[in-house]
Amino acid sequence: MKMIYQVEDKPSFGKVLVFALQQLLAILAATIAVPAIIGNNMSPSAALFGAGVGTLVYLLFTKFKSPVFLGSSFAFIGSMFAAFAGGVSMSVGYLGLIVGAVFAGLVYVVLAAVVKFAGVAWINKLMPAVVIGPTVAIIGLSLAGNAVGDLTTGKVFGADGVQLASPYLCLVCGLVTLFVTMLCSVYGKKMIKMIPFILGICAGYAVAAIFTVIGNAAGIDSFKIISFEAFNSMQWYPTFTFVTAFSGDFAFGDVGSMGAYIGTIAAAYIPVAFVVFAEHIADHKNLSSIIEKDLLEDPGLHRTLLGDGVGSMVGAFFGGCPNTTYGESVGCVAISSNASIITILTTSILAIVASFVAPFVTFLATIPNCVMGGVCVALYGFIAVSGLKMIQGVDLNDNTNLFTVSVILIAGIGGLAVSFGSVTITEVACALILGIITNKILSLKKNKSE
Repeated sequence: MKMIYQVEDKPSFGKVLVFALQQLLAILAATIAVPAIIGNNMSPSAALFGAGVGTLVYLLFTKFKSPVFLGSSFAFIGSMFAAFAGGVSMSVGYLGLIVGAVFAGLVYVVLAAVVKFAGVAWINKLMPAVVIGPTVAIIGLSLAGNAVGDLTTGKVFGADGVQLASPYLCLVCGLVTLFVTMLCSVYGKKMIKMIPFILGICAGYAVAAIFTVIGNAAGIDSFKIISFEAFNSMQWYPTFTFVTAFSGDFAFGDVGSMGAYIGTIAAAYIPVAFVVFAEHIADHKNLSSIIEKDLLEDPGLHRTLLGDGVGSMVGAFFGGCPNTTYGESVGCVAISSNASIITILTTSILAIVASFVAPFVTFLATIPNCVMGGVCVALYGFIAVSGLKMIQGVDLNDNTNLFTVSVILIAGIGGLAVSFGSVTITEVACALILGIITNKILSLKKNKSE
C-alpha cells in the first residue's frame, strides 16, 4: 500500500492532532492493560506517561526515522509478577520493576553494540524472507484469539464476575466498529480514508452507549455494555513508579536481602529481553516493508535497539512497564497510509499530556472490549497479511522453503510456547527459532552444492 504521508512528510497541525489521536486509540487498550493485569496499585495513567516518554527516547535514538509507538510489553508480565513475589514490600516491588527494566534495557544496549560492530548482514542471512515473513504473520495471528474474544465482551460485570451484557449485543457493537472502519478505509475520501479507526470506534461506542442507556432505563442487564462507574473514582494524576519505589518500607520478605532480590529480578528479566529481541527485528522488518525503507540499515538496527532499550528504562522509571514496539501502531500506519514521524511524535506528547487529564483517560478506559475488538480484527489481520506478502517472492515449490514456512505457521498458530519458571518463550519467538533452525538444516545441502 502506497503511503499518503511518508516518514519525512508534515501534515497540517489539525490533521496531525487527529492522526495522533487515532494512534493513541490503537495502542491505548494494550498499554493500560499491563498495569491492570499486574495489579499492586500500578497506575494505568503512569504507564501511558511512560509509554509516551519511552517513545520520545526511541525517536531521538532513531533520528526520527522509524514511525512506530512503544507501549507496555506483555512479554514481561511474568517478570513483573516476579518483582512482587516472595512477600516483598510495595516499595521493593516497585524498585524491582525499575531495576528489571534496566537489566532488560542493558541487554538491548549490548545487542546494539554487537550489531554496530558486526553489521546486519548476518541477521538478513539468519532471517531471510522465508523466515521473517511467516513470523510477522504469526505476530498478527497469535493475537487473533484476543480480538475474537473481545468481540463478545462488555465492560459491566455482576457480583459473580460474569458480564451482564449479552454477547450477541456486544458482537453487534464490534461488527459495527469493524465494518465502519473498513468502509471508511476503502470508500472514504481524503481525511475520512485516513482516520478509519476513530470513526469506527466512535460508531461502535455510540451503538454500545445506546444499548447501555436502554438497559439502565429499562433495567435490562443484558443491554448494559459500557460501565460509567470509573468516572466516580478517577485518578487525577499518575502515580509514578519511582515515587512509590523510594518512599516506603524496604522489606524483602522471603527473598531475604537486596543482593538476592536483584539476582531474582535479573533472572526474571534478562532472558525475556533476548526473546523480545527477535520480535523487535520482526516488527521492524514488517514496518520496513510497509514504508518501503529498510530501517535495519537506516537509521540502523543498532539505533532501534538502543531506542527500544533506553526507552524501556525511562518508561519503566515512570510507569513500571518495559516498552516494546507495538504491532497495533504498525498496523495503524499501514491501514491509514500515514507514516509521518510527526504523527508518532505528537502521539507521544499526547500520551504524556493525556495521562494528567483524568476525564479523558477515564473516558478512553470506558471503551468496551467489543468495540476495541472490532478494531483489532482489522489491525491484527493486517499484520498477518503483511507477513504473508513478504513471502510472495519465495519459491514454495522448493521443499526447504515450504517446510520452513510450514513449521513457523503451525508452531505459531498452535501456540507453541516454552516456560522456564517465570520466563516464557512466546509462540512468536518459538516459531521464529524453530524456523531458523529448520531453514539452516535444510539449506546445508543447497549451500554445499553452491
